[in-house]
Amino acid sequence: MTRSEVINICDEFLLSTISKLYGLEEYRIGLISPHEGGRNIVYICEREGSKSKILRISYLNDRHLEDYLSELEYIKYLFNHGGSVSNVISSLNGNILEEISYNDQMFFVSLFEKAKGKMLVENNYMYREGAEITEYYYNCGKTLGKLHQLSKNYTPIHSRYNFFDKFNEHYIDELIPDTLTLLKTKLKELIKTLKNLSRNRDNFGMIHFDYNDGNYSIDFDNGQITVYDFDNSCFSFYMFDLASLWINGVGWIQFEPDPIKRRKVMDDYFNIALDGYRSETEIADHMLNKLPLFINTAIMENIVDTFEVMKNNENDPMCDEAFMYLVKCLEDDIPYMGFFSDIYSCDAPFELEEGNV
Repeated sequence: MTRSEVINICDEFLLSTISKLYGLEEYRIGLISPHEGGRNIVYICEREGSKSKILRISYLNDRHLEDYLSELEYIKYLFNHGGSVSNVISSLNGNILEEISYNDQMFFVSLFEKAKGKMLVENNYMYREGAEITEYYYNCGKTLGKLHQLSKNYTPIHSRYNFFDKFNEHYIDELIPDTLTLLKTKLKELIKTLKNLSRNRDNFGMIHFDYNDGNYSIDFDNGQITVYDFDNSCFSFYMFDLASLWINGVGWIQFEPDPIKRRKVMDDYFNIALDGYRSETEIADHMLNKLPLFINTAIMENIVDTFEVMKNNENDPMCDEAFMYLVKCLEDDIPYMGFFSDIYSCDAPFELEEGNV
């Protein structure tokens, strides 16, 4: 079933049914344009004098009831224990998840509080007036650190999947074409290295798995960050989210031609973010030293996601210069996404230019 078909079903049947389930009859319900790679149909629900809400309708058949319940229960746990996340709103039946069947198609429905503030991109990447950008860096780390600290004491009712359930040698063999022999070899080596790392409550638990400025809003009155979109959350190494935090900082300096200056800015940024993180929880130095490994792990996740999209939509990522850039970083063992290497061009950030193939 295509996205357009689902939207038509929403207009004709689902939205009226959902409105009754959640008491949204007096709300204006508007479709939100999807972001790249978006898996769900998302609406904003607004009514004068009331807090806005976010409605999510999931329809793809690669996830099941247990997946959605485990995600929503984790969000509720974080919110109830002081995590800065958009809380789940139960239906009038008291359910955090509603299942609706229509013409033999199952739809999973969930409702969330809309985070206060807005995303950085909605503010043209300008931080709040009167505050230093370093406050934002610190708060990014602090917010993530609080979530990880809470995860260290989290015991799920419905258990979310484990990182290695998906990222394993068998799936890489199945997904990646045999023509990309070197890439397959590097990905398998990366997975083997990760499997050999020790896993305990201090370094492995429930994580966001997509922590970036597209998945949180900022209250521009006080700088507070509210996190949402836990659609990819899973049990994995906390360092994966920290690697995502590092990657999220490259946008501030990506057009600087001097790699020495780029490294200095990134070191300063990440050290401030780590100060914020460590104000809430600890991360061992021996894990922090593996930051390049986990940046490569984030690259692997990106590559795997690209091949999954290609498989479903019959697209060809091989002509995508950004995709080929990531492949080359892994194949040639270029650390830090090539950000401090000759492969990187400030004129075409994170794209493979002619002569670097």
